[in-house]
Amino acid sequence: MILFEEALQIIEDCAIPVDTEKVKLETCLGRILAVDVFSDMDMPPFDKSAVDGYACRFSDLKNELKVLEIIPAGKVPTRFISKDECSKLMTGGMLPDGADTVIMVEDVDVLGVDTIRFVASGTSPNFCKQAEDIGKGAKVLEKGTFIRPQEIAILASVGCANPEVYKQPVIGVISTGDELVEPNEIPSKSQIRNSNAWQLLAQVQRAGCIGRYFGIADDTEKSTQNLIEDAANQCDIVILTGGISAGDFDFVPKVIQQVGFDIKFRSLAVQPGKPIIFATRENKYLVALPGNPVSSFVQFEMTVRHLISLITGNPTSKKDFLIPIGIDYTRKKTARKAFFPVYFTKEGTALPVEYHGSAHIHSYIYADGIATIEIGEKELTKGTPLHVRPI
Repeated sequence: MILFEEALQIIEDCAIPVDTEKVKLETCLGRILAVDVFSDMDMPPFDKSAVDGYACRFSDLKNELKVLEIIPAGKVPTRFISKDECSKLMTGGMLPDGADTVIMVEDVDVLGVDTIRFVASGTSPNFCKQAEDIGKGAKVLEKGTFIRPQEIAILASVGCANPEVYKQPVIGVISTGDELVEPNEIPSKSQIRNSNAWQLLAQVQRAGCIGRYFGIADDTEKSTQNLIEDAANQCDIVILTGGISAGDFDFVPKVIQQVGFDIKFRSLAVQPGKPIIFATRENKYLVALPGNPVSSFVQFEMTVRHLISLITGNPTSKKDFLIPIGIDYTRKKTARKAFFPVYFTKEGTALPVEYHGSAHIHSYIYADGIATIEIGEKELTKGTPLHVRPI
């Protein structure tokens, strides 16, 4: 049994980034940038009006101004602004040469067809200077950035219509155990429905990966070996659930080695999720999770997500944050790091969800995050900062 932090380091040492590909801008949401992105132009690309108004010289504001032309957005000015002159300018329009101020239309009296007067007590320049946001050649997005709608806006603005991103890892999911039947089946007295696989496939999808389901392995070495080998040939990561504790039919560790995987660790000082196997075969990874629903859910979020983020070039994709616990909290056993569900209150605290153990997946439908209590810690007093992983 090793510490959780040691396990994360082992995973980090083994992780090899997946290949990259170029995708269309409209399909890159949720992907991870594989290269830095630089601006191909200044932004704004010219001095740009921030209001509908008149471009003029600040020194002429007390005088009547002659209107030379109307400049819509997208049109290049044709007239230079000299003393006591102006041009009508729309929001986003290019500031004409000679002008240093845009006065708003609501601060102007129109005296004639081509004459105006500024009537307010003062004004701001009311224009955006060329390159005040970004200069040509400046880095606008870094390698490893998770692409959200706001990043797509930046990519579009700098002409990056086919961003280079990391490929989405393909993750195969296998359940094990004769006691399992699929959700559309009626369990017998000794059976239960297979919830873990569908939970894990959803977690895989939420993590930005492609999930593939390989079914339920019978409690035989041959069935388990065939499914693992099939999944390993098609996927970057294979996730198994169940069959890794000390029962008579828990032969998964043996089979994992038979198909050529090298087991790096097989037990963590954590609760829930103590029995967990991490193994590698060249650039393939296998994670065997406990069969208890909460254990598999939590260890995917805390361990498998770490692996996914490393191989997709985004090692900080899931960060814990600190939030004070809203009550005094006590636990009985302190030998292992513990993870427990919490929900957030409007007062800005975290409160534990009622939780009956690693089979109580129902508790997690009320949870906003997974909180951590360290080895040796028995009590947390109200107000103590908690490390919480959002879920």
